[in-house]
Amino acid sequence: QVQLVESGGGLVQAGGSLRLSCAASGRIFSTYVMGWFRRAPGKEREFVAAIRWSGTTTYYADSVKGRFTISRDNAKNTVYLQMNSLRLEDTAVYYCALRSRTWGTYYSSYDYADWGQGTQVTVSS
Repeated sequence: QVQLVESGGGLVQAGGSLRLSCAASGRIFSTYVMGWFRRAPGKEREFVAAIRWSGTTTYYADSVKGRFTISRDNAKNTVYLQMNSLRLEDTAVYYCALRSRTWGTYYSSYDYADWGQGTQVTVSS
């Protein structure tokens, strides 16, 4: 089982930037997909972005497209989420997750078996 640990959350003003990191322990295979999800107060958990562990394929929710960038460092077993032009509505707990099976969607949380503990991102006006 892979363990995931997020870091990098915090308080930032609207329009600012943050970079989240997700460090994975254990073996990550090229077929895996790493995703970022978030849960805002009173809302359902929602997909933010995902990246395949090999190749260059990335996926984004429409709400963050053009503002957030997901990337990875295979040597460090780490995935990043660069968040720019942050908005009040980006306030949420952000989770990284791992999809180890070779089938399934990249956007449904049910397809991800391993989750980090979450990191709080708060955007203030």
